Amino acid sequence: MGATMALPQPRPGVLSIPLYEAGKSQVKGVSRVIKLSSNEAALGPSPAATAAYGPVASTLERYPAGDSGELRAAIAEVHGLDASRIICGCGSDEMFGLLCRAYAGPGDEVIHTRHAFAIFAIYALSVGAKPVAVDETDLTADVDLILAAVTPATRLVFLANPNNPTGTYLPRTELERLRTGLREDIILVLDGAYAEFADAPDYDGGFDLARTTPNTVATRTFSKIYGLAALRLGWAIGPKPIIDAMERMRAPFNVAKPAQMAGVAAVRDQAHIKKAQAHNAKWKGIALQRLRGLGLKVRDSAGNFLLPEFPMTPGRTAADADAFLQSKGLIVRRVDSYGLPSYLRISIGNDEDMNAVLDALTTFMEGRNG
Repeated sequence: MGATMALPQPRPGVLSIPLYEAGKSQVKGVSRVIKLSSNEAALGPSPAATAAYGPVASTLERYPAGDSGELRAAIAEVHGLDASRIICGCGSDEMFGLLCRAYAGPGDEVIHTRHAFAIFAIYALSVGAKPVAVDETDLTADVDLILAAVTPATRLVFLANPNNPTGTYLPRTELERLRTGLREDIILVLDGAYAEFADAPDYDGGFDLARTTPNTVATRTFSKIYGLAALRLGWAIGPKPIIDAMERMRAPFNVAKPAQMAGVAAVRDQAHIKKAQAHNAKWKGIALQRLRGLGLKVRDSAGNFLLPEFPMTPGRTAADADAFLQSKGLIVRRVDSYGLPSYLRISIGNDEDMNAVLDALTTFMEGRNG
């Protein structure tokens, strides 16, 4: 026999990258569940998007438009943007990955806030860069702490605004102060996955910074308010040189044709978006009142979810509440992996979903679950 051959090995560090944990969708032994763990659209997609998706079945043998031109044009038209500065991809997640691949690598640092979207750190690690988690103040990004964390090795700063899972956000003035305080060679990435839900007068989704500065990128997703999570569709706008670099890193035909066509119809159906926004605002108000009435601390949220804090009292902890909800077929999100073991993230669902989860939590907190 010949000498034993070494098996293929991934490069150093790859196997230490944590796997992304998606929201739970099943409960063992429970056939019918109500899923409020992934911040999905309470009202589903626009009927126009569903209608646009179907006819593509007759042309599945054809490649999609590689540049997502029709979708980029529709996005630009609705938001008043320059289509040549827009890139589309497989969810906004792909946008983050492209930016890390194009602008960061071994020896570089990528900043994100302590309780931010886990994928930021994962993508930084995937290119050999060092993710730097910056502490927050009262679960809110702190511009001064972010700026203090910048080093000569910093290449990217990711800011989810509004942030998941905390629901907090930085106002326009703080975004501008952050951008001004960063070096010109650092890209500020504003993740606006929940931007359409944010209705505070001082909220800014980042489009102006992306249009007027040479080093800011704003991203959006079709997975949340647009209700197209299954199609994995997202986009970004930024300076042409940065978008050009991202284009060179993306896979050819990275957005499937059914996703492109559904996206075009979805972004143009702003009446459906307004309906979804009204539903979200109504139920956030009701849920905040009821949860606070149960003695739970719950911050206002700029997203389509709430993050109640549970006591450390045995039998009343977040873990206990989660177990009780699951026994009733109600799935919410544990956020221990985000460093928030005393909290549960509850997505805003439809009317039936919200009544069910709020009634169940009332029973749990009032001790009627024995």
